[in-house]
Amino acid sequence: MDDVRSWVEESPYSRYLGVELVEIDESSARLRLPYQDANSNPGQVLHGGCAASLGSIAGQAIARNVLGPDSGPWHTAQMQVNYLAAAINEDIVVDAKLLRKGRELCFVGVDVATTAGKPIANITTAIRGRMGKPENDAYVSSGDAGEADPGKMGPHIGQIPFIGNRGIRVEHMMDGTSRLVMPYIEDNSDQAGGVHEGAVLALLDTTGAMASWAEATPGPYKASTASMQLQNLGPAPKGDLVAYGRCIENDDEIYWSDVEVASASDGRVTARGCVLYRIVK
Repeated sequence: MDDVRSWVEESPYSRYLGVELVEIDESSARLRLPYQDANSNPGQVLHGGCAASLGSIAGQAIARNVLGPDSGPWHTAQMQVNYLAAAINEDIVVDAKLLRKGRELCFVGVDVATTAGKPIANITTAIRGRMGKPENDAYVSSGDAGEADPGKMGPHIGQIPFIGNRGIRVEHMMDGTSRLVMPYIEDNSDQAGGVHEGAVLALLDTTGAMASWAEATPGPYKASTASMQLQNLGPAPKGDLVAYGRCIENDDEIYWSDVEVASASDGRVTARGCVLYRIVK
């Protein structure tokens, strides 16, 4: 358990967020995240990528504990995040329960709520322990056409505290497509040295949202990620990442956007998913 606590609290990314491991046993874990502006959107609202990160961290904490220290490296092979409400200038508690333990997979349910009990997100995860297997030779993303037009919104996205602290920058955001880059910095890293998958999830979430905005007409609308499904194909490498988003469908309120997150050096995909984004005009 000391190894699990060290990973949760001392990985540079989770340490920057301020994640605390309150308790853990063979079937459950509780985390706490005190409020800080650095984890927020405008208006002191907890960023959705931060909430998704908590689900990933809590799920991995349980899997690492029950599968044992020799079962790594670990990654969230599948995750479903449903955002239920906004946390505004509020401390967060995370309760995770082991649903089933297999030989390599652990299925974990996670509830994210405020300390006052308001539900913020419900998350289900499938965490894989690779049992020492070598890294998989992931497929190469087809990328995009290489345009570099960030549109009207793109240059301002980095001013959002949580996004700016990740170093995320919008390179392209037009005609229903987006391309965002995230440099490798220590505050985005895992204890093992690669990019922390929580930071990967934040990049994926933001890229899907930007693809949705690139499809819609920017305006003074209310918007948020309603849900997202994502898959990490393995632990993220050490290096810069690039994410490609494409809005594949919308009904003028709900926008579905596919996203791939790849290594900037060789294009190999480390994560993929679909972001369900809502824009109320």
